[in-house]
Amino acid sequence: MNGFKTQAYIQSLNVGKIKPEVKKEITVLEKVGDNDYIVDYKGVRCHALFNWFIGAYFSDDVYRKITE
Repeated sequence: MNGFKTQAYIQSLNVGKIKPEVKKEITVLEKVGDNDYIVDYKGVRCHALFNWFIGAYFSDDVYRKITE
């Protein structure tokens, strides 16, 4: 999978609420499992999932950050 840019809900910005105005650009780097993606958000690599019901990525830059 080649990296591509898209919009996502960012865990640290949404604080448990889905608000369209806080969707930000991410780069999807690779798929690592069933609905598990490695993404980059402002230089922070973290895991994300895609919600097929609403058609959006959810990036967890708080609890699923990649530090290696």
